[in-house]
Amino acid sequence: LRMVQVKLIITGDDFGYCPRRNQGIVDCFLAGAISNVSLLVNGSAAADAAKLARSYNIPIGLHANLSEGSPVCEVLKTNSSLLNQDGFFHGKMGFRTTLSKGLLNMSEVKQELKAQVELFRELTGHLPSHMDGHQHVHVLPEVRHVFAEVLEEYGIKYTRVPIEPGLHKCDWIPPSLMDFYLGVEEDSFNTVDVFTKHGIRWPDIYIGLSTMGKNMSVSSIWSAIDSAILEVTSKVPSPAPPAQQSRTVTIELMVHPGYPSVPPVGGCGEGPDDFSQSWERLHELQTLIKPELQNHYKSRNIQLCSFKDL
Repeated sequence: LRMVQVKLIITGDDFGYCPRRNQGIVDCFLAGAISNVSLLVNGSAAADAAKLARSYNIPIGLHANLSEGSPVCEVLKTNSSLLNQDGFFHGKMGFRTTLSKGLLNMSEVKQELKAQVELFRELTGHLPSHMDGHQHVHVLPEVRHVFAEVLEEYGIKYTRVPIEPGLHKCDWIPPSLMDFYLGVEEDSFNTVDVFTKHGIRWPDIYIGLSTMGKNMSVSSIWSAIDSAILEVTSKVPSPAPPAQQSRTVTIELMVHPGYPSVPPVGGCGEGPDDFSQSWERLHELQTLIKPELQNHYKSRNIQLCSFKDL
C-alpha cells in the first residue's frame, strides 16, 4: 500500500441545516478535519452557510434534497407529486414508497432539481463543483436518469455513488439500517451505467455508511480507508507496470459533524429531525478533529482535497 497516493475528500453533509450545524462544519473545516461541504439549499440556514463558505473559502457542492422539508421551486410548493398531505416532502422512506408506487412526476423532480441548482448559484455566486442526493435519493430508479440529465445540462462533473467496500462485514450496523444501506448499494450499482453515459464522474471509492454517528471512531475511519485502498489496489494485475504501482486512488468520506440542533430552529421547513438533535453529530465532530486521525493521513500519504482538486 506504500506506493499508493490517496486523495481523500471528506465531505460534511447538510451544510445550511441550522446555525449550529453550520458552526460545527466550519469548526471542522478550520481544524483541517473536513475538506469539502455539501449544501442543503432548502435548509433554514442555507444563506448563512453560503456566506460562511465564501468567507472561509470552503469548497462547496449541492446536497440535492427531495425528501426532507419543502421544495424551493415556487410552483411545486402548493400542489405537486413531491408533497405529502401535510405539504412537505414525503420523507426518507416515504419518498421511496411513493416512487415505487409510480406516484412521482419525474418532470416535477427535474424542475425541483434545477431550481435547487439555480438557488445554489444565487447563494454562492457559482455552480456546484459536485452534486449528490440527501438521503441518497439521486441513485433511485427513474430519479437517477433525471439527476444525470440535470448534471449534464449544467456541466456539473462530479457526484457520489454510495457503494461502500466491506459494508457487508460491518456487524455493528442494526439489521433495519443494514437493509436500507443494502438497498442504497443495489440502487447505486444500477446507477453506474446511467451516470457513465452522461459523462458524470465520482471518486474511486465511497465510504461513510459504516462510520456514521455513534459508529464513528478513529479506528472505524482507519479501517474503512484501509479496506477501500485494498479494494482498489487488489484489482491491479501484479506484477504491476511501474505506472500503476504509484497510482492515485480517490476516496470520498461522507460525514455529518455539527452541534446538536435545538428546536424549533433548523431543518428544511418542518424543524430539525432526531439525528440532528442527537449527540451523534457532536460525536462525529469530536472524532474528526482528533490529532491522531490527522497524523494518520500524513503517515499514510493521504492528501485531503475537494472535488475541484480532482
